Amino acid sequence: MSAASRAPQCSNRTRSRAALLAAGAAAAALVLSACSSGGTSGGGGDTNFVLGKDGIATADKGERADAPDLSGKTVDGKQLDVGDYKGKVVVVNVWGSWCPPCRAEAPGFQKVSEDLKDQGVQFVGINTRDTSTGPALAFEKTYGVTYPSLYDPTGKLMLRFERGTLNPQAIPSTLVFDRDGKIAARSLQALSEEKLRKMIAPVLAEK
Repeated sequence: MSAASRAPQCSNRTRSRAALLAAGAAAAALVLSACSSGGTSGGGGDTNFVLGKDGIATADKGERADAPDLSGKTVDGKQLDVGDYKGKVVVVNVWGSWCPPCRAEAPGFQKVSEDLKDQGVQFVGINTRDTSTGPALAFEKTYGVTYPSLYDPTGKLMLRFERGTLNPQAIPSTLVFDRDGKIAARSLQALSEEKLRKMIAPVLAEK
């Protein structure tokens, strides 16, 4: 075979490799964007949230939306109904074991949950997009997470929130429910331990 006849085959192989690399890069970008798509928008709706400069949105008492029914199986197979925690301040964190920002914030969340549990604060996770509970359980073991997490692989629990309250694409997200079971504060991005404490403190101080 002449060099001229071999040239097109070489070119085709090169183009094929380039296409595969481009497809891989696109897939990687999609995974990263799914994890880092936190922002300030909850998808519309009148939720009475006022966004602060720190990225935390809050709603005044008397103007807060009711938290939806959040119940089902936890990642370790137990039954949980968040409504049973009414009378406490409840911190709900949406996370996935596949999400680097979730891994980064996990130690701080566990520390704050331990510090505030005797003050009437209950942490609850919503684990999403993990196709089995194995990775979620490994995540909890790695980061020492002791508070319960509902298992929500397809995001059905997240869709129960009033429109504009929670963006299902923003992982991680955190919500704070007041003692009456209403949504007092929201963050659609990863939180440092300092910001998490700042987010909880005003709701905890309410009488």
